[in-house]
Amino acid sequence: MPSASALGVFCLASIALAVVPGPAVAYIVTHSVDKGRRAGLVSALGVASGGLVHVAAATVGLSALIASSATAFTTVKLVGAAYLIVIGIRRILGRDEDESGEVQPVPTSHRRLYVQGLVVNVLNPKTALFFLAFLPQFVDPDRGSVTLQIAGLGILFAAIALTSDCCYALAADLLAGRLRRSGRGARLRRYVSGGIFIALGVTAAVAHRST
Repeated sequence: MPSASALGVFCLASIALAVVPGPAVAYIVTHSVDKGRRAGLVSALGVASGGLVHVAAATVGLSALIASSATAFTTVKLVGAAYLIVIGIRRILGRDEDESGEVQPVPTSHRRLYVQGLVVNVLNPKTALFFLAFLPQFVDPDRGSVTLQIAGLGILFAAIALTSDCCYALAADLLAGRLRRSGRGARLRRYVSGGIFIALGVTAAVAHRST
């Protein structure tokens, strides 16, 4: 494994990167505001699991293939963008919550939320490119297996990111409590959350490859 000093720098850099809001944080916060604390935490677990998929891919070199192949990158990017846009449209068009007169969030299967979070992160090519560019900076070939170092650092980063995402989920739920208690708030949440998903999809679709 890397030296203690390098590991310390890696942890600090990972914390700094994890706390900066991005697509994953927006996805988690949206579910936490819309459906409550548990939904946000389950979504965070799904996103973290998707991150572990990228760690495995980086370890075996798949992320390098995506980064070097314009076709592979574009395919993954567009599939992920389409998935986000579909979720957003379904949220905006769904009227069950408003028409029922309920002011509490409509329950959603935790399994479904988890899978959605996993798919959203797996289909985010920027995550693969991030691991490809970030992890190697802290790998020392003279200190053992490069493969094991990449895997260990990736898992450590995923754990740090999960902790940060869970904090966002809890904070969003706390701040959204008043909004959930009004019928108008329910309608507003539906449009805002759907709009966020669509915006994330459009952003992913127009993202440029790193050079």
